[in-house]
Order: sequence, then structure tokens, then C-alpha cells
Amino acid sequence: MSEASNLKRVHQLVAPIISDLKLDLYDLEFRGGTLRVTIDTLPGSSGGVDLEAIALATRLIGREFDHHDPIPGHYTLEVTSPGLERTLRTPAHYQREIGKTVALRLRDTVNVGRRIQGVLVSADDQSATILLDTPDADGVQERTVAFHQIDRARTVFQWGPTPKPGADKKAPAKKAAASKSAASKSPAKKATTTSATKKAAPKKAASPKAATPSTETVIEKEDSR
Repeated sequence: MSEASNLKRVHQLVAPIISDLKLDLYDLEFRGGTLRVTIDTLPGSSGGVDLEAIALATRLIGREFDHHDPIPGHYTLEVTSPGLERTLRTPAHYQREIGKTVALRLRDTVNVGRRIQGVLVSADDQSATILLDTPDADGVQERTVAFHQIDRARTVFQWGPTPKPGADKKAPAKKAAASKSAASKSPAKKATTTSATKKAAPKKAASPKAATPSTETVIEKEDSR
């Protein structure tokens, strides 16, 4: 069975679980023997996924995989949240982050830089439009990039509001420092990539109890075939 077929089967099993928890299945990725299930709050929510929600999702997904075993062989299941700076891979990811600052690294380019950054102003199923932080060599301020041209992309977390032009330089500096200090205590805590740890023994062995929640979800699956 191909990797695409495996991921499709995983999606069919995981999506209803995440939906029942009133959460969003942000991403599914299988790489290097690790199946990463990324979950988030629903679009438009003010907060992020907490540890309890990730731990519960881990238990339910692990139980479902014990019954259906969607991926043959040995693999590691990781259930996590996107974090403050999240990876953008699909059109839905871009459409969800409209209005935020993003950083893109492009594939082979000619006469233009490979890295661009700016505010994501729109996105459809084929491309994304970026309002550049700095105009390019031709003075172009807005750029539309097809998804197939993008090698990597992520959101960029902004520390506090940008000072207004013409304002006193000393006062905004103090405010920015205060905003950064406050943000380091609150947003980082809210969006930490955390989960629960659980190990599943081979099917012939006795089924162990769920382990205590920790900072990373890991379920190691042995090949029972």
C-alpha cells in the first residue's frame, strides 16, 4: 500500500475523532518513520490547543489505531499542536492565515530572490498573494506566488504592536520591550507544542495502561504481521 493510501486511511480514522473534540485536524504528515498528527482549535478561535486536549486526542487515536492498524510495520505516532510559527503546506493552511506575516522560501528562481516575507493578503487553491515588507528590485510591493513554486513556508510570530511613525523613539522602545516580556510569558505558554506519551506493546503482549501526560506524544507501533 502506498504512502498516499496510508495517509488517506489515517485521515478517515482521525478526522471524526478530532471533529468530535471540537478541534481542527490541521495537518497529517508521515516522514522518517514518524506519523505526525497536528491538531488545532477551530479557525477563528482566540486560544490554542491545551495539554489536556492533546492528551485526550492521543488516547482516542491510539485506541483507534490498535483496532484498525492503518500503517503496516514499525512507526512512531506523534500528536502535536502547530505552535506559534506554523508550517504552511496546503491551500487551506494559507487561507486560514490570511492577514498574518509569512516567510516563504521559493524553489528555483531567475533574477529574483528565493526568500520573501510580508503579509498574506489572499490565497486560493493555486496561489498566495503577499504584500512584501520591502519592495523588490523592480519596486513591486505585492507578489503572487503559485504553490508549486514554494519550497517552504511558515507564519512569523510578531512581538507586540509596531510603533506609530513619528512617535517618540524612546517611549515606544520601552513599550515594545514590555510587550515582548509579557508575550514571552503568555503566548509561548499557550502555544507550546505539547502532548502525552504512550507506548503500545506488540499485539501479542498485554496492553499497558496510558502513561502520564508529558511534552510529546509518542506511540511506537511494532509490526504484528
